[in-house]
Amino acid sequence: MTSVLLDPTLERHFKGHRHTVTSVDFSCNMKQIATGSVDSCVMIWNMKPQMRAYRFDGHKEAVTSVQFSPSGHLVASTSRDKTVRLWVPSMKAESTVFRAHTATVRCVNFSGDGQSLVTASDDKTIKLWTVHRQKFLFNLSQHMNWVRCAKFSPDDRLIVSSSDDKTIKLWDKNSRECIHSFSEHAGYANYVDFHPSGTCIAAASTDHSVKVWDIRSHKMLQHYPVHSGAVNSLSFHPAGNFLITASSDSTMKILDLVEGKLLYTLHGHQGPVTCVAFSKTGDYFSSGGSDEQVLVWKSNFDECNESSNGVKLHHKSAASSQTRPATSTAHLHVNSDPPVLNSQ
Repeated sequence: MTSVLLDPTLERHFKGHRHTVTSVDFSCNMKQIATGSVDSCVMIWNMKPQMRAYRFDGHKEAVTSVQFSPSGHLVASTSRDKTVRLWVPSMKAESTVFRAHTATVRCVNFSGDGQSLVTASDDKTIKLWTVHRQKFLFNLSQHMNWVRCAKFSPDDRLIVSSSDDKTIKLWDKNSRECIHSFSEHAGYANYVDFHPSGTCIAAASTDHSVKVWDIRSHKMLQHYPVHSGAVNSLSFHPAGNFLITASSDSTMKILDLVEGKLLYTLHGHQGPVTCVAFSKTGDYFSSGGSDEQVLVWKSNFDECNESSNGVKLHHKSAASSQTRPATSTAHLHVNSDPPVLNSQ
């Protein structure tokens, strides 16, 4: 069965932040996108054209990370002001403050059940919190330098963290023990996350590469030295076949994890691309950069067709068989920007 597959296309672009966009996340229903920025604001963008965006002012310094809760009813944000905030993503913009750490908080992540939060900080600790009682639970503290990122595994049993001490640590949430420490020799990992299967992790490194590790054998499975600048962020496609990366070299790369090769190089941002995230279905992904832009892309490369026996086949685009990876040219379909609503 043959299928002509399109390159990723740029569908929307949002302007409203006044400094580098640091973090981006889709709501579960795809109706909203949350972003954080060095301008100290959290913004909620509506995917419907012409619906107004919300700007949430509350953090005193740069916002470093944002994430929707699994239900989409809350947005968590972290900041250089040492706090974590929980927002209701509506016009009222009510928020609750967690006095979280003694230094910049770099990253926040909801557990899969939405009951817990994990945060990572320059105070060298990882902290766990309950969401509804807003109570601090415990510290994980074996890193010797700033902790850049911390994420729950898909089943919430494990936590992975990356640090400027050039290690990536795997933690058992229940025993609170470090199970394994992966060493990054040439640089440190800016960002780390679990594959949807929960069996491996990917790390975005300052050494310009992306590494995929098996958490059972502790072996490196794949190494992608595909960028010419630090890799700042990455996101797994929900199906697990693809990984998208964001780099200071001003490009994004889409990697085919099944074939172990580069599929696409995407140019859309002027300057470093700082964050990237797939939507919950994988049909879209969004990116943010130092150019203050938030771009929303349609994936296209993950289109599935039903085969005669009902099995879904993922078709590789022509780019995967080329020795030189394809460069996607972006097509902008939206000319006007939605109005921005300021909320205190």
